[in-house]
Amino acid sequence: MEQAEFYKNLLDNLSEGVYFVDKERKINYWNKSAQRITGYAESEVLGKRCSDNILMHINEKGQNLCGGLCPLAEGISRNRNCNKEIFLYHKDGHRIPVSVHVTPIRNEKGGVIGAVEVFSDNSDKMIAIQRAQELQQIAFLDPLTGIGNRRYTEITLRAKLDELKRYKWSFGVIFADIDNFKKVNDTHGHDIGDEILKMVSKTMASALRSFDFLGRWGGEEFVAIVVNLDKKELYGIAEKLRHLVGQSGLKLQKENLTVTISSGAVLARSDDTISSLIKRADKLMYQSKTNGRNRVTMDK
Repeated sequence: MEQAEFYKNLLDNLSEGVYFVDKERKINYWNKSAQRITGYAESEVLGKRCSDNILMHINEKGQNLCGGLCPLAEGISRNRNCNKEIFLYHKDGHRIPVSVHVTPIRNEKGGVIGAVEVFSDNSDKMIAIQRAQELQQIAFLDPLTGIGNRRYTEITLRAKLDELKRYKWSFGVIFADIDNFKKVNDTHGHDIGDEILKMVSKTMASALRSFDFLGRWGGEEFVAIVVNLDKKELYGIAEKLRHLVGQSGLKLQKENLTVTISSGAVLARSDDTISSLIKRADKLMYQSKTNGRNRVTMDK
């Protein structure tokens, strides 16, 4: 086996995604795990830049990193290693949290001629797969989106309320609704509407911590249950979800279809019931709708 083929086989069998770029950040190598994690085949990315409507890295605030904040640009321009936790764009439209490590590639004189980026899926995928397999057996998953259904959401809320009353363990609820979803269905059809629901749920679920919860309450409404946090942290998570959904998109033949969410966020109180908690969050969500959509409204 030739040396080049040996190293290619070695890289293709890594669990991490690996790709090489030249100094202009054009991709000239793309391993099999990069394809698995992103959904993009080698033939779709070679010769292109990651900003050419491919990975489109963003941070948790929804800021596009393909300009001056790009880890590859930083590694190449500053001639140093760079590590970041960011979100890449999957070919199916949703966002995936990844850990990125960039290393400059230097010639024999020490000049930078490109860089290699190694990235790994940071969404606790194996935990999620195991959890999904268990939940499918007891009908707790929403069949379309794969996240918790309303029944499972109510069970989780009841358990968290019990913990709050017994141990004072704080938690918050984010009630989110896709903006103008009826227009999506009317314009593009219900099949595309279903794809939007799946895209939004995947983006939100992967952005939450492994010990938080996301359920589909009904229609285009989602409930996130986030634990061990204060009001400021709750708002930060709700804003992160809003930014990431807004930066996701479903690729159609003639357009990239994007949507936004409006949310209401509340911290649970010891005298709350499931009904009162959802009603408070739902009311705040409608305030977000009334005030222009694509925003988070917090309990005062």
